[in-house]
Amino acid sequence: MRKTMLLLILAVAFFALPAQASELDAFAGKTGKIDIAGGTAHIPVMKEAAKRIMQKAPGLRITVAGGGSGVGVQKVGEGLVDIGNTGRALSEAEVAKYGLKSFAFAIDGVAAVVHPKNPVNALTHQQVQDIFAGKITNWKQVGGRDAAIHLYTRDEASGTREVFWGVMLKKGQIAPSANVVSSNGAMKSALSGDMDGIGYVSIGHIDQTIKAPDLDGVAPTQDNAKSGKYPVLRKLYMNTKGEPTGVVAAFISYIQGPEGAAITASDGYIPTK
Repeated sequence: MRKTMLLLILAVAFFALPAQASELDAFAGKTGKIDIAGGTAHIPVMKEAAKRIMQKAPGLRITVAGGGSGVGVQKVGEGLVDIGNTGRALSEAEVAKYGLKSFAFAIDGVAAVVHPKNPVNALTHQQVQDIFAGKITNWKQVGGRDAAIHLYTRDEASGTREVFWGVMLKKGQIAPSANVVSSNGAMKSALSGDMDGIGYVSIGHIDQTIKAPDLDGVAPTQDNAKSGKYPVLRKLYMNTKGEPTGVVAAFISYIQGPEGAAITASDGYIPTK
C-alpha cells in the first residue's frame, strides 16, 4: 500500500513539473509577419527556424525567399522585407545609403565542387584560378579524363560569388563562357547533372549529389574552415533597416541563441556563438 501511494505521489509530482523552457516561448501568442529575402546559403536555417516559430505562434507568418546578397540588401534597404540576408559583410556605402544593421550568425566556407563521379579528387589554388580564368580547359590537364571543362558561376549579386571570386580567385578573371546560375541550390542541380562541370557552393550545401575536391591538400569541411586550415570562408549575416524591434528582433535573437545555433550546426554551418 505504501509503495502504491509513493508511486502515486511521485507521478503527481512529475506531471506537476513545469514544461522545460524553450526560446520559442518568446513567440507564444505573437501575431504579424516577418518577410525575409537575400542570400541563398541562409535559406535552410531560416526555413527551419520559421517552421518551429510558426508552430509555436500560428498567428505569425514568416516568409523566406532567396535572390542573393545584393537582393537582400536592396529589399531590406527599400523596406520591402524585414530581414535581408547576405553572405558577406555590408559595404560602407550600403550602410550609409540604407541605415542597415548587421547580425552575424554563422561562419561558412565556400568550395569548388564537381560531379561526384568526376575522378579529380584534389586541386591546387592555382589550378582552380586557371580553370575559372579559362586557361585550363580540359580535365586531363589536372589528372582527370579527356573532356572539356564546363564552368558554372553565380551572378554578381551573390555573396557566395563575391567570396569565391575575392578569396579563391584573388579577384581574377572568370571566363565569359561560364554558365550563370541563380543560387546554391541551382548550382548543385547543374553540377549533379554535368559530369564535366565545375562550380562552387557554400560548404553547408555540400551533400552526396556533388563533390568538393581537396584544396592544396586540405578537405573543404566546416571543421577545417573553423580551424583556419581551409581559407575560403565568410560569415552569414541577417540585416535590418535600423534597429530591429518586436517579432523581428525576437527572430534574430532566436537565430543567434542556443536553439538557433543548433539549427545552424545541423545544416552544416558553424554558429558564431
